[in-house]
Amino acid sequence: MEIADFLLAAAVFVLTTVALGMVRILRGPAAADRMMAAQLFGAGGVAALLLLGVATEANAVIDVALVLALLAAFASVAFVQGASHPDGDDSKETHSE
Repeated sequence: MEIADFLLAAAVFVLTTVALGMVRILRGPAAADRMMAAQLFGAGGVAALLLLGVATEANAVIDVALVLALLAAFASVAFVQGASHPDGDDSKETHSE
């Protein structure tokens, strides 16, 4: 068994766990549960892409994985920003009467 075969098997395992996380996204009772499952999806996608990129020696796949990692980080920040002010009231705004 070569290292490329091992990396491809690891990528399949990671994608299997991501598929199980998709079930949680669809069934999550709260928005936070869904966001955590989406973070799993992002991290699993990055891991699978990195494993595939190294196994196939495709540098473009590694670049896509890094961009996906950045997007996942921005998505979690956006979720926290939205969750901190669910009614749309921003405490930083000054209200003039």
